[in-house]
Amino acid sequence: MSLLAINWAVVGIKAAQLILSLSILVVLHEFGHYFWAKVFKCRVEKFYLFFNPWFSIVKKKIGETEYGIGWVPLGGYVKIAGMIDESMDKEQMALPPEPYEFRSKPAWQRLIIMLGGIMVNVLLGFFIYAMMLWHWGEQYLPVQNVKYGIVADSLAQSVGLRSGDKIIALDGKKVQKFGEIPLDIILNNVKTIEVIREGNPVNIALPANLSSTIINKHLHFLGASDMRVPMQALDSIVDTSAAKKAGLVKGDKIIAVNNMHITFQDEFTSTVKQQKNNTVSISVLRNTDTLQYRLTVPASGTIGVYIPYNFDKIFQFDTIHYSFLQALPAGVAKGCATLASYVQQLKILFGGQVNLSEGMSGPVGIANLFPAVWDWQAFWSLTALLSMILAIMNLLPIPALDGGHALFCIYEMITGRKPHEKFLEYAQMVGMIILLALMVFAFGNDIFRLFKK
Repeated sequence: MSLLAINWAVVGIKAAQLILSLSILVVLHEFGHYFWAKVFKCRVEKFYLFFNPWFSIVKKKIGETEYGIGWVPLGGYVKIAGMIDESMDKEQMALPPEPYEFRSKPAWQRLIIMLGGIMVNVLLGFFIYAMMLWHWGEQYLPVQNVKYGIVADSLAQSVGLRSGDKIIALDGKKVQKFGEIPLDIILNNVKTIEVIREGNPVNIALPANLSSTIINKHLHFLGASDMRVPMQALDSIVDTSAAKKAGLVKGDKIIAVNNMHITFQDEFTSTVKQQKNNTVSISVLRNTDTLQYRLTVPASGTIGVYIPYNFDKIFQFDTIHYSFLQALPAGVAKGCATLASYVQQLKILFGGQVNLSEGMSGPVGIANLFPAVWDWQAFWSLTALLSMILAIMNLLPIPALDGGHALFCIYEMITGRKPHEKFLEYAQMVGMIILLALMVFAFGNDIFRLFKK
């Protein structure tokens, strides 16, 4: 990829959304630790957004706590007195424990302090989803309203699907929302799809490795772009294109190629691609007149026209509206479904079905999830998702993560024996090395994918 091809305005918008989202999540996550540390009368020495090796962008001490913003935007931290954490403050740990220190508190209190950030992330996800449902409602496309069926690309065709098939069930279970089909197939290892084909029900057996194929090869499968839509009038034409030179204009509706009637946009696209470097006859409807033009299809297989999809005009979407009181339990339900879905994704990621080098993304990959224009609905939706992901990731029993610290507390509560501080120190170091290696690996994946395009 050439750096000249990068739209820096888009990069800036995506980066700004990512930084704002992470700032909200990190501050509230760390506040969860801070809150419970204060409840149990622990001294909190530092509260930082982002990390601050060597220097801070801004800092101010209020009472016993130094608040600040670091310059490395990879997270944040609270430094609780008497706790082995990222600071690796060995001098403090060599002194006799003080009543206000973390290590002086009972194991159950230390456990709550360590889980405080995770609890806040989960509650934040519930809250954001609830407020989104209250404000925007939940819009979805019912399966029965995908009236022209699907467009079967090469992957869909390889498993037995055809363009025009109307999906009605997965593994015998009726499907309600079209948008949930792809994730359901990937996460639940769906074995059969039932479709209506030319008015008749057809059962299609899916290959066992379909999920891993989709993930490892970064393929989409039955997404929104795979809904079949009728031909629409041309929205725009590239000035230097074959269509422009031939005489087509905005507003023309292509109705035939080489006298073959065209009904759907995928029919037009596939027909033109088959005619690379050939001269074809294009029939268009302009107002009430039918006109014919001849042009040569370039090697790209496209003639330089843009045909809008207009999903909102073609398909009837349903919206579920919620009152404030209805939105609260609905937000919790959506949050729980998100957590369950992400746990399933982790099982797939670490279960051998997916190539880890392809399945992991760093900050660039996360930033690309955000839209190229500022959209508050998309922003809050992704922030809620990232909040749930942050909760699950921090719960992993890896030293240096909240889950690792919590595991040692649980061990102490069960056995009545506290792990030796040297062991905790070494475990923290090992955990930090593991996390740093994963971060470098994920960021390297981002860079590799960026220049691979």
